[in-house]
Amino acid sequence: MRGRLDILESIRVAGASRRAVLAGGLGAALTVVPSASAAYASVPGGEAVRKLRDLEQEHDARLGAFGWNTATGRRVSYRADELFPLCSTSKTPAVGAVLRDLDRDGSFLRKVIHYTQQDIDRSGGAPITGLPDNLARGMTVEDLCGAALSYSDNTAINLLLAELGGPASVTRFCRSIGDTVTRLDRWEPELNSAEPGRTTDTTTPHAIGMTYARLALGNALEAADRERLTGWLLANTTGDKRLRAGLPEEWTVGDKTGTGSYGTANDVGIAWPPGQGPIVLAVLSTKHVADATADDSLIAETATVLASALMRQA
Repeated sequence: MRGRLDILESIRVAGASRRAVLAGGLGAALTVVPSASAAYASVPGGEAVRKLRDLEQEHDARLGAFGWNTATGRRVSYRADELFPLCSTSKTPAVGAVLRDLDRDGSFLRKVIHYTQQDIDRSGGAPITGLPDNLARGMTVEDLCGAALSYSDNTAINLLLAELGGPASVTRFCRSIGDTVTRLDRWEPELNSAEPGRTTDTTTPHAIGMTYARLALGNALEAADRERLTGWLLANTTGDKRLRAGLPEEWTVGDKTGTGSYGTANDVGIAWPPGQGPIVLAVLSTKHVADATADDSLIAETATVLASALMRQA
């Protein structure tokens, strides 16, 4: 598997070749029209769509998927424009907003945020902020960003949201980078309630996939901040049973998961096949009863279908 440092180095120095792969960054790159060879994936009855429909039925779930091979333009979509709960996939655009809107020269990233046990108790999850030394001393904004993305630390993201001015700031950030769908309305852990039909705290597979692409591959962030965010996604500790489990072992994956009520299981990220352009993947899923268990295997199996379709030769 390609190492994290190899990927970060390619982001740092690729310059012209990266622009060639992405057709110019956040302009042409993120408005690529699927080629004729990709059209099969959008045709009812197409092989990829049939497989995804079968998975949905097999797992008794509602499944949404979007995949994009940035080098070939090939795309695969299944319920890609339907709303699904965001859950913790919202942490990535939130961190993007911190990097772009609050940090100018690195000084804000060095700011130490102090918090209390009450902040931890309210958040519903504190694998890093809950460590005794961190609670006693506080954490820098940069370390809170890393905790939020690499460990899905809820206290960390709530503290960052407070610095941004609340959840609505993430919605505004998404709009500013071209995402007209994704919206964040509540704090952790309430945003994970995931009731069927809810429109708050939602996104679509296509919208959130393209937002991750803009952040990790496009020009929504300055180069240094793009590298930081990508590094945290590559270091994610919560996704081994989801996208990564369904992709070839030699691929490198940077992703962010999300989990909520009604069996909500999400994973969104970027995958780098060896020697090829990056692949954008967004898989969102829910089930029909509030206490259903998040279905990791559904995400992994969907990733396998997407990878096979996206890498198929024209």
